[in-house]
Amino acid sequence: MFKDLLIVKPVAPAPHVDAGEPVEGSLRGEANLKRVLTARHLVLLGIGAIIGAGIFVMTGQAAANHAGPAIMLSFVLAGLACAFAGLCYAEFAAMIPVSGSAYSYTYATLGEAVAWFVGWSLVLEYLFAASAVAVGWSAYTISLLENLAGMAGMDWTFPAWLASAPFTYTNGEFVMTGALFNLPAVLIIAAVGTLCYVGMQQSATANAIIVAIKMVVILALIGFGMQYVNADNWVPFIPENQGGDRFGIEGVLRGASIVFFAYIGFDAVSTAAQEAKNPQRDMPIGILGSLVVCTLLYIAVAAVLTGMVPYTDLGTAKPVATALEPYADLAWLKLAVEVGAVAGLSSVILVMLMGQPRIFFAMSRDGLMPKFLGKAHPRFGTPHKATVVVAIVAALLAAFFPLGVLGDLVSMGTLLAFATVCIGVMVLRRTRPDLARPFKVPLAPVVGTLGALSCLALVFFMGWYNWVLLAAWTVVGFTIYFGYGYRHSLLRQGR
Repeated sequence: MFKDLLIVKPVAPAPHVDAGEPVEGSLRGEANLKRVLTARHLVLLGIGAIIGAGIFVMTGQAAANHAGPAIMLSFVLAGLACAFAGLCYAEFAAMIPVSGSAYSYTYATLGEAVAWFVGWSLVLEYLFAASAVAVGWSAYTISLLENLAGMAGMDWTFPAWLASAPFTYTNGEFVMTGALFNLPAVLIIAAVGTLCYVGMQQSATANAIIVAIKMVVILALIGFGMQYVNADNWVPFIPENQGGDRFGIEGVLRGASIVFFAYIGFDAVSTAAQEAKNPQRDMPIGILGSLVVCTLLYIAVAAVLTGMVPYTDLGTAKPVATALEPYADLAWLKLAVEVGAVAGLSSVILVMLMGQPRIFFAMSRDGLMPKFLGKAHPRFGTPHKATVVVAIVAALLAAFFPLGVLGDLVSMGTLLAFATVCIGVMVLRRTRPDLARPFKVPLAPVVGTLGALSCLALVFFMGWYNWVLLAAWTVVGFTIYFGYGYRHSLLRQGR
């Protein structure tokens, strides 16, 4: 049985793909997804997924509690870990242009059981991240609406009983909030889920518009904010360690593990490989291009925020707005930031809800998930049934679970998936050196090793409770695998 768990899906060199030409990712010749995306679409998808909660929330929390002004270094370290993983993703995405992302790559290198673990871990990244970001979107949207009402001379507040989850998790225990459920979070997931159902091209176009809005806001923040930077706020650059992971080098490393959440989503570009017009050329551009752009923006924003106010003031739920509050002549920018935050978080939800159904689509096509999840809409060419399932579950999670509980489940599974992809590149280089590789990772053994080690190192700096949550999630996943996937695997049935 152990040998069966390590059965590897055969990989054939992928032909050059033109628009409209299907490349099947399953063992059956079924209708596939439509190839409509260009390199520009893919870069914007990556930016849309990456720039969101990290730049509007995580930066201040990590700076105030762990890294100080050296949060800039934390972003560099997290970005390096993602760059190593991104290079490995780019090689796989160009070589195996299918929708399964890390799941499909692992299936081709490390075997079915490991592929299932990676696919199940990606559920943490996409599904739970979509729910967590929807909760953050709700808070920013309510704040924006109330501010606009105040500017119009209206004394209006959003009903508290429809603004949050019925409980929160504080100091190791659950506390009732008195709320019924988070209505705005449910509404944004419903709206975005509908857009994803209708079509990938429409979703990509909407994402491009949203990305343009938040890029304008972020560039305005950097351009106007840098005029108010006081270099004295950067001294000391690395505050003295106060014990544990509070400041010092330990704090910088802990900050890197926190702001890693800001990079989650770049791999969502790879889930669109089966809908790219020219994946051999465009997937590496989409993955690496979005990573470079976002890393530079993150470092610039971190420098501006820690320069405008002391880093100790940034430990709020809205650190960007907090940095702007002391400057009355930037009040207009504060409002623009709230608009940008709403737009930014919307695009993250959009890309997450585009990515997860395509993971289920690939797993279903391999027989590891129920067949209905692998159906493509005859008109829209989207995994419509999987999209409906993902949207419903994400809406329920966002409605009834607080941000902290959801966020704890995201980064760890993602880091393990990244590490597995880095290992997979090195394995496939040895087992299938004959495969055509339109994009090759330079110095693959070095890059793959550094990528795996850096991702695992960031996992090491997470709390013990993350390990408990991951263990519980893994048990649930393998229960489903042995209860359904193992018996229905098309690869095993076809032997």
